[in-house]
Amino acid sequence: MSTVTNNNQKKPPANEPIGLLDRFFHLTEMGTTVRTEILAGITTFVTMAYILFVNPNILADAGMPINATFAATAIAGAFGTLIMGLYANYPIALAPGMGLNAFFTYTVVLGMGLPWQTALGAVFISGVVFFLMTVTKVREWIIEGIPEVLRLSIGVGIGIFIAFIGLKNGGIVVADSNTFVTLGDMKSGSAIVTVFGLIVTGFFIARRVKGGLLIGILLTTLFSMLMGYSSLPTGLSSIVSVTNPFTVIAPVALQLDIIGAVSYGLISILFAFTLVDLFDNIGTLLGVSRKAGLLDKNGNLPRAGKALMADSFGTMFGAAAGTPTVTSYIESASGVAEGGKTGLTAVTVAGLFLVSLIFAPLVGLIPGEATAPILILVGTMMMSEVVHIKFDDFTEALPAFLTIVMMPLTSSIAQGIAFGFMSYTIIKLLAGRHKENNLVLYLFTFLFIVHFVIGGGH
Repeated sequence: MSTVTNNNQKKPPANEPIGLLDRFFHLTEMGTTVRTEILAGITTFVTMAYILFVNPNILADAGMPINATFAATAIAGAFGTLIMGLYANYPIALAPGMGLNAFFTYTVVLGMGLPWQTALGAVFISGVVFFLMTVTKVREWIIEGIPEVLRLSIGVGIGIFIAFIGLKNGGIVVADSNTFVTLGDMKSGSAIVTVFGLIVTGFFIARRVKGGLLIGILLTTLFSMLMGYSSLPTGLSSIVSVTNPFTVIAPVALQLDIIGAVSYGLISILFAFTLVDLFDNIGTLLGVSRKAGLLDKNGNLPRAGKALMADSFGTMFGAAAGTPTVTSYIESASGVAEGGKTGLTAVTVAGLFLVSLIFAPLVGLIPGEATAPILILVGTMMMSEVVHIKFDDFTEALPAFLTIVMMPLTSSIAQGIAFGFMSYTIIKLLAGRHKENNLVLYLFTFLFIVHFVIGGGH
């Protein structure tokens, strides 16, 4: 596989002083400069900063204090991204992952009735599992053993799940005793604000405006305030704060209940957290690195183990700080497009995450209807992989369909993965194509069947 190089990227002049940053990040060797890397980091941060507002709004439904989770999101993002930059030397940023935060709130906490402290304990354990998988050959074994159709379907299913949550939070779809769900009151304040946000943010995305999601959140919030649907700021203190961030984060920091998670026996939850994180990271790392021209001649990623280590440490630290799974962000591609090639880009993003802590009070002014459009649009973008699924092959179509639809219909990423694995293995056997199955599929199919028989699927 050939790599993509940035022909517009100018190499530093031969007579440019080689400083500490140049030597540490190999800037000259990679054909980049300090200025280019910093600008790339700013671009990446602006593109993904929406998570600072979306994540706390999702976790608020789990009963977690919104200002504290804003701080946890920023600190966890800074920590994971800093490790990625300093240890792996890649221009990739990390933060609490979209999809997994929804799974954390709506499936684990609300669906299963677990305290958010116990759910954080499960996230921490999944980080430990991911670490152990990284230092052994288990990670490669699982990745190689899972068919492409299931990898693609998991991403698409998560996208629809996230979009459904956005539609629900925005009042566009509501519960109905006869049909389960139906169209909400489109004249309500919630629906009006959400539709406005969809139109405005969709415009920025269509125009490829950098930071379009973040700009959309802010403009939708302003619209909601002007229409009288949400509160106006009462002063500068409601926008910025000089409070010690460790004081702000205290209500959620170190509140994780690891013992409770272990005693509850959260096998399927741990599996979902770990497996989705695994695919999300591999896909993001390869996609962004390919764009930056960082893959070797065989299409492999050098130092992939170090990059995955950053994710596992980020997840463990994030759980301790008070936020769900930390993962690599595909938005890092925006910084790469600006010329970012080294870990200095990531270090810049980490620094901006820390600076953003002063805006913790701002998150309290942003209504759920302002972040609902972001969930819908992110879900839309995650649907793109569906075109690669071979729906003309029924043994591929059925597991893909079940994986995709069971996630939103059961409000559980884990259940969608379970149905996908089981249906793939069984339909291949029934079709006489058992050679397309492998030990990974048989093992997980068996575990899922046992899970449904013993646990009833909960």
